Amino acid sequence: MKILAVCGMGLGSGLLLRMQAEKALKQLGVQADVEVSDMGSARALSATADLIITSEELAQQLGNVKPRVVTITNFVNLAEMVAKLEEALKDR
Repeated sequence: MKILAVCGMGLGSGLLLRMQAEKALKQLGVQADVEVSDMGSARALSATADLIITSEELAQQLGNVKPRVVTITNFVNLAEMVAKLEEALKDR
């Protein structure tokens, strides 16, 4: 499974999303490759992703993409990340 963590520039908040997603996936017992992407590259990379995690604002900018987009409100809240990823993975 490939998860794309999307932020504006592919740096700070994307890295934080990736780290939290990796912790959440470990708790859920799911193995996945979590990759960080900036908005400019996200559309192209989304073709090979199974899931995208990002903020509500950036999700709107992404528009319609193939993988499911999971929006995270609080990037440092591990419980939110676990709950939202668990829900998204149930639907797969």
